Amino acid sequence: MSLQTIGLISISEIFGDFALKKYATDGGLDALGYGILGYVGVIFFLIKSLRGSSVMMVNAAWDGISALIESIAAYFILGERLSDPNQYIGIGLIVCGLFFLKIPVH
Repeated sequence: MSLQTIGLISISEIFGDFALKKYATDGGLDALGYGILGYVGVIFFLIKSLRGSSVMMVNAAWDGISALIESIAAYFILGERLSDPNQYIGIGLIVCGLFFLKIPVH
């Protein structure tokens, strides 16, 4: 498991999530296809990550990085905002948790 592989899982998931949100609101088979493609990427990179690490570490890193990247993307791309200031503190705690996981960069 490396930071790059976990990042690729997260980016694939975000791509899939945004495409499926577009499909849910606007329809269109192209959006559905892109959403499915995003999740195929998630499976591919998840398998790659699990080859060198435990399920617990991969899942914790993936959840944290995905939540952080997806929150930033939703804020800037979709214009979504959190409803409670304490939720921003929660995102800060996710960043702290990722620091303590000591994910290898290589």
